[in-house]
Amino acid sequence: MQDWLSKFIHRKRRRFCVSLVRTHREISSASVDELWQKVVDIADVSWHPLLKSTNVPYGLMPKPGLIYQAVTRLSPIPIRIFVERVNPRELLSVRVLAIPGVEERITYKVESTVCGTCLSYSVTLRGWLSPLIWSLSRPYADRVARALVEAVEGATLQAVSGKRKSLKDGCFDF
Repeated sequence: MQDWLSKFIHRKRRRFCVSLVRTHREISSASVDELWQKVVDIADVSWHPLLKSTNVPYGLMPKPGLIYQAVTRLSPIPIRIFVERVNPRELLSVRVLAIPGVEERITYKVESTVCGTCLSYSVTLRGWLSPLIWSLSRPYADRVARALVEAVEGATLQAVSGKRKSLKDGCFDF
């Protein structure tokens, strides 16, 4: 029994496994609440360069254990996404279950700093196929945090400019 167990452990040590980690940080002038609302709105992925749509109804908040499907812009094949952790107004961690041989974990972290609101987008790939997937998805992953911040700031600017127009059209318009 002990001999068989030692062979199993040696085989496991020789298995080829790669782990790739990349973190992107962006500073935004938007508030923590505005950024967090955009991150947890998993039905609206219009800002995401890789995801096209999801099967989640609007208004559903992510909770640990939620599994949903998303369609990428690159292929019509749906992928499954599993929500691992949610700390309100702070952290959202999901695991992407696309193909066997690759384990992808994505973490969004929102924190308030002196310079503004900081958004961290972290991607971790593990598995023997991860170098191939990394080379294909890296240009898109580099743009996710920036696209999210731009979407939130753009919505904030539209809301502010809409309020200014409504004030001009009020009863004090001479």
